[in-house]
Amino acid sequence: MIFEVEALPYSKDALAPAISEETLNYHYDKHHQGYMKKLKAAIEGTPTADKDLEEIIRTSEGGVFNNAAQVFNHTFFWKSMKPGGGGAPTGDIADAINRDFGSFDKFKEEWVQKASSQFGSGWGWLVQDEGKLSIVTTSNAGTPLTTHAKPILTIDVWEHAYYIDYRNDRGGFIKVWLDKLVNWDFANANLG
Repeated sequence: MIFEVEALPYSKDALAPAISEETLNYHYDKHHQGYMKKLKAAIEGTPTADKDLEEIIRTSEGGVFNNAAQVFNHTFFWKSMKPGGGGAPTGDIADAINRDFGSFDKFKEEWVQKASSQFGSGWGWLVQDEGKLSIVTTSNAGTPLTTHAKPILTIDVWEHAYYIDYRNDRGGFIKVWLDKLVNWDFANANLG
């Protein structure tokens, strides 16, 4: 299998001012690319190199798991955003959010609370499990791929995702992400 970091689905300045080009230069070029470089070095010449990324995540541990999961999580994060995104969802995801959270406002409240409360580095996820949506958080490289839940959207709440633009205001970043960036088209495509 050939492992390469996927290109961003937009230019590095396309999310500004919500996320600056400077943040993406560090986050995508340094962090995401760094995880891929470490993963490739760790699996080169081993039977693991013949597996796809999701299989590696589900069958590995330690450094291989951490780097593989971070490659997946970051790729999913880039796709969970789009220029001109945000606002209220439409389509099937809107119906599912209203059904499972009671309203979009209740979803937003829970999303901000859970993602803001993730202790230390990690991720906020909208997942679907047995047809029902819920919000979960994972620490470090944790990912729903190691559970029965299907990822629908994610937000990166590691400091490198927001510190240049928001300093220590994680909650501010999360609110702007919902208002200006979230890609509901991607969420609709991921619903099972």
